[in-house]
This record gives sequence, C-alpha cells and structure tokens, in this order.
Amino acid sequence: MSEAERAAVTAEAERVLRQNWQQGERDETHYAYTEPSPGRYPWQWYWDSCFAAIAWRRFDAGRSRAELESLLAVQRPNGFVGHTIFWRHRVSFIRLFFYNVASPSALHTETIQPPLLAWAWRIAVGDPAAEPRIGTHMDWLAANRDLEGDGLLWIIQPDESGLDASPKFEPVWGRRSNGRLGFPLLVARNRRLGFEARRVRERGGPVLCETLVNTMWSLSLQAMGRPSATPALVERLWDERRGLFVDEAQPGGLRPEPVTWASLAPLALPDLPEEIGRRLVEEHLLDSAGFLTPVAPPSVAASEPSYEPDGGHGPIRRYWRGPTWINSAWMVWLGMRRLGYEDEARRLADGVIAAAAREGLREYYDPRSGAGLGAKDFAWSALVAELADPNPARP
Repeated sequence: MSEAERAAVTAEAERVLRQNWQQGERDETHYAYTEPSPGRYPWQWYWDSCFAAIAWRRFDAGRSRAELESLLAVQRPNGFVGHTIFWRHRVSFIRLFFYNVASPSALHTETIQPPLLAWAWRIAVGDPAAEPRIGTHMDWLAANRDLEGDGLLWIIQPDESGLDASPKFEPVWGRRSNGRLGFPLLVARNRRLGFEARRVRERGGPVLCETLVNTMWSLSLQAMGRPSATPALVERLWDERRGLFVDEAQPGGLRPEPVTWASLAPLALPDLPEEIGRRLVEEHLLDSAGFLTPVAPPSVAASEPSYEPDGGHGPIRRYWRGPTWINSAWMVWLGMRRLGYEDEARRLADGVIAAAAREGLREYYDPRSGAGLGAKDFAWSALVAELADPNPARP
C-alpha cells in the first residue's frame, strides 16, 4: 500500500466527515453531529458519533468535542443517553413499530448502544473523568444494566448491541430478532415494560450478556480510571474449549453457537490476558476458513452456515451476516498490533484501505472482493484513516 493511497483515503475520510456534518437547534438545544449517511441515516446514533469523533480528531478536534457533547445534551438527570437522537425531525409513523421510542414525539430512543462514550472521549477529547455528565452516564449503566452484580451489562434486544441482525441473536430472540417479522412485537413488549432491563428479566426475558457491549463497557471504565470489567468478561463469557468469547442469555443460560466477529472484539482490550488474545488471533482471525478474508474480518465467520458475504438478497437485509465493517476491522487491528502481530495487522489494514480507496466510504464491504455495499459516504468508515495513519498529528 503506497503512501499516496493512504493519503487518498485519509483525504476521503475528511471529505465525508465534513460533508455529513450537521448543526442547528431543537427546542433551544444546540446540536452538532456527523450524519452517518446523507439521506439514509439522518439522525445522531450513539456509537456512530463516538467513532466519528475519533476520526474527527485528525481534522478538527473541536468537532470531536461537539459531536460527543451533542450526545450529552439530551442526557436525562439520571444519566441515561438514548442510542438514537432525532434532532432534525421526528420519527415517521411507520418507523414507530421498529424504533424504541416511548411516544411519537420522542427526542430519542429508550434503549442503549455499545457504551464507548468515555473511551471515545479519552481518545478524541481528553480525560472523561473531568466531564461529570460522563460519570453520571456510566453510573446509570451500572445501576440499570448490571443485572448480576459482577460488573457486566445486559441488553434487552439485539439492536442494543449495534449488531442488529447478527445470526447470533436468533437462538435467543427467535422470530422476534432484528430483521425478522416479529421484531416489532419485541419492541412493543419492551415498550410496555418501560424498556427496563430488570422488568424484562422478571417477565421471562430474554436478556443477554453480550460480548461487544461489554468490551466497549470495559474500555470506557478503564478510560474513566474505574475498575476494569475485563476479568469479569473473561470469567463469564470466555469459552476455553472453543477459544472464543460466547454470549450468555438469561433465563436458562443459553450460549449462542454462531461465530461472529464480536467473539474477537475483546482483542481491543489493553488488559486482555495475552494467552487469550493470541488464541483469538491465531486460531480464528488468521484462519482462512474463518475470518482471514481478503477484506477482513467478515462479520460472520466464513465457515458459518449463515455467512452471506454480500449481505443477502432477500426482502430482509441481513447486513451483519458476512460483510466487513471498518469499525470491526479497526478494533481487531488494535489488538493485533498490541500483541505484536505487525505484519498481519498491516495486511489486514491494506485490504480494508484498498477497498475504501476503490469503492469510497461505504457502510460495509464484500469480504472477498471488497465491493462496497450499503449506504454511501458512511461516516464511521472514516476510521479507515486510523488504519492508514496510526499516529496522527492533532490539528
């Protein structure tokens, strides 16, 4: 990969971020955020904004802060921050059946996304412990989603993981999974229960201790200077036999079988035990029958029956069933470099950079050909600049 190609994708990342920037006021509250994709995704999504803020620090650090402060602008006094904020217009009638809102006029959803705000703030802005609202947000998550008292969080529906229609959720939620016809029934049930995790569990659940959510949670705890959740994550979700992290559902203790990239996400944790990290890399990430595709890693292992590299062709788009996302590539790349797999990390980065250079910043990519898929000018794909230049100079 030439320096010119790396510079080109970095320039494209800046172009897309600047193009997608939105700011204004709603109900006398100022907002400024990066629209995930023009027209396709008009609102502010929690983890999209965190990834965009990380990328923004290369070009305009002030926008990194503004992006994350817009999430905090709608924070409730108890610390809750919804995973989608409807700054520019309300949710349409038809989307009310799929969006986790309490009412048609809601400013934001009542559910969470992977809680990486404190970690993103640490990377892009400064010390998150110096911003009291972030601490209040972390306190809400601990009080309302740590259902077992071991420091790990639980989710009440698949989209709280950010992985939406991943096949690993179907053994847990069945026909009420994201992308299935029964999903609106799950949304309606959780709305009746106030989207409260303890009430959902008391009514029979299911609730899920999910690997990616808790990876992000541990990264944010460490960014705040709080005790890490990594030991609890290893204790509860590490499957020594399979050499993977496997979610746990309650009631019943179900451990979903499908192998997805989320099982590798803990590679991003700086305190992950080295022997576990090396197993994730050597047994799975570098396995050509699993995750070592030309544009890696696919969201579902290539050996899985549910693997659909192009996202599927049916009436239900199952975009977490094979295509490669740049945020997932970046996270496993962080772990590979930390563990000393420099050559392998460079090859992974080169595959992603080449796809982005050829296809632009797309929502996801075919892991075999690198063909761009989904939305165009997708903001969090600006993380390709992290792969192209690991050590940016701050503006």
